[in-house]
Amino acid sequence: MDQEIIIVGDRVLILPAGGKDRTDAGLYLPLGVQEKEKVQGGTVVKTGPGYPVSDPAALDAEPWQSPTVDGRYFPLQAREGDYCIFLKSSAIEIEFEGVKYVVVPYSAILALVRKHTP
Repeated sequence: MDQEIIIVGDRVLILPAGGKDRTDAGLYLPLGVQEKEKVQGGTVVKTGPGYPVSDPAALDAEPWQSPTVDGRYFPLQAREGDYCIFLKSSAIEIEFEGVKYVVVPYSAILALVRKHTP
C-alpha cells in the first residue's frame, strides 16, 4: 500500500540529525545528557501549507462552524531540504514507514540553513 504523509497548517516534518554521542575530546556521552539539550537540528522533509488566511465573511461565522479558507495560506519560510534548528521541547516524535521524524510548529524553528544554487 502506497501512503503519503500530509502536514497540516503551520507544522513542519523534520528528519532529526543524529545527536552527538561524543564530546570533541572523544568521551562518550550518556543518553541523559543528549536528552537535556534544549535545541536540535534536522533536515526539513515536508512543510504544511502555512497559516490560513480567513476571509472577512468567515469572521462572522459562529465559533462551532468551520469556515472555508478557499485554499489561501500565508506560506512558511522553511522549504524541503533546509537544515533547521528547532526547540526540542516543542517537537512531537512520530514514526512513519519505519523512519523516525519529528513534527514541530513553525514557531519552534529558530533558524534555517539553506544552500544557494547559482
